[in-house]
Amino acid sequence: MSNWSLSQVAQHKSTDSCWVIIHNHVYDVTDFLKEHPGGPEIILKYAGQDATGVYDPIHPPDALQKNLPQSKHLGPIANDAAAQIEEANQNIRQTKDELRVVQARQKMPPLSRILSLADMQNVAKQVLSHKAFAYYSSASDDEITNQENARAFTRFFFKARVMRPVSQCDPSTTILGSFSSIPVFVSGAALAKLGHPDGEVNITRGCAQERIIQMVSSNASLSPNAIMEAADQSQTLFFQLYKHRNDEIAEKRVKEVEKLGYKAIFLTVDAIVAGNRERDIRSPWVLDEQEYGPVYHQPDEPKTPADANIFGTAGALIANDDRDMTWEKTIPWLRSVSKLPIVIKGIQCVEDAVLAAQAGVDGILLSNHGGRQLEYSLPPLEVLYAIRAEAPDVFNKLEVYIDGGIQRGTDVVKAVCLGARAVGLGRPFLYAQSAYGVEGVVKIIEILRREIITAMRLMGAASVHDLSPN
Repeated sequence: MSNWSLSQVAQHKSTDSCWVIIHNHVYDVTDFLKEHPGGPEIILKYAGQDATGVYDPIHPPDALQKNLPQSKHLGPIANDAAAQIEEANQNIRQTKDELRVVQARQKMPPLSRILSLADMQNVAKQVLSHKAFAYYSSASDDEITNQENARAFTRFFFKARVMRPVSQCDPSTTILGSFSSIPVFVSGAALAKLGHPDGEVNITRGCAQERIIQMVSSNASLSPNAIMEAADQSQTLFFQLYKHRNDEIAEKRVKEVEKLGYKAIFLTVDAIVAGNRERDIRSPWVLDEQEYGPVYHQPDEPKTPADANIFGTAGALIANDDRDMTWEKTIPWLRSVSKLPIVIKGIQCVEDAVLAAQAGVDGILLSNHGGRQLEYSLPPLEVLYAIRAEAPDVFNKLEVYIDGGIQRGTDVVKAVCLGARAVGLGRPFLYAQSAYGVEGVVKIIEILRREIITAMRLMGAASVHDLSPN
């Protein structure tokens, strides 16, 4: 049957029969309720009605095609039903937060007045929805690790050399053999569409213009195919793999991105369970109280069966990830299903860096997931320094990268001096594309390039080859 009426769909709003409308098409998600990574509650909240508005920002457009059998695609709604939904959407009263965002976007400074990554973040904080900024900025527990990632850079100082020719200064490098105009790449980050309707492709197009590499997350809000289609033909994209616990599903994902033309697999190993990101978890309560006033304990009310949604906005996306990966099993498996270079993302100590080298991977990304996973994990720059001191031969066996806490071009240069081939940035690119789209992405790359070249010249370094532990 097709051309459903709203009243027909509305009859299916229970765990026994749950239908939703997405982009004017009806889907039977009854059997999917138990499998949904975010739990059945969020689906049941929109059961029997249109769920497009909550679906779009956090799902790739082809998610239903990939995850729901064709028999559960029940067909379009009737024309009058579509008209009713459109009219209802036009008449929805804007929330206080939505009104705040509209006003903030009218007062954004011109890009010419954005001088630093911190300036860009300050604008993004104003123009992003509370939900989006809470998700992007949140970190684990008391967010100490996130703060220390940045503070670690303040504990290292340069030994500048003078009287060296630097009128010609080249900050370019290669990452896994691919050219990069500066030793910077975009580290994988999820759900860019929370901040801008074009999402990850803003980053893709900005990277193409400035010739740096983008790593695409398994949990991006656009599909790997859609992002690759937006890329320039000469552009290099890497793929950040969250390995599914089912090897067959994981293998299908790996082969898909290899066929699409992604140039490396960054296997994420530090996010096998969701970190405790309380700022993100509290976000819905903040918005509810903003709209309807504070909520107080009522001793006489019956106890609700469900506690807080501790998954937050996207923590549930890793609910099906493999928690039993090992050096002995997982790396050979990945080698057997793909010829792409393998980088381990999430190394947090010298010992695991050594094991990665022994396992024969092509690179390691020193990362604690931007402080979003294990609170009190070491800042990546400290791990980089420890590898340099305790196991320097690692640098001869694979490429080493770091992410987390980079705020300035001087931070990039410090990491390269200590042996990093390049550094990754995640949040700054989310903030830039959210505020200014492609132009914002280009702007922060230009800022980083200017700061890197300035630092290199003042240190007496004419190329990245001149940057060493000395």
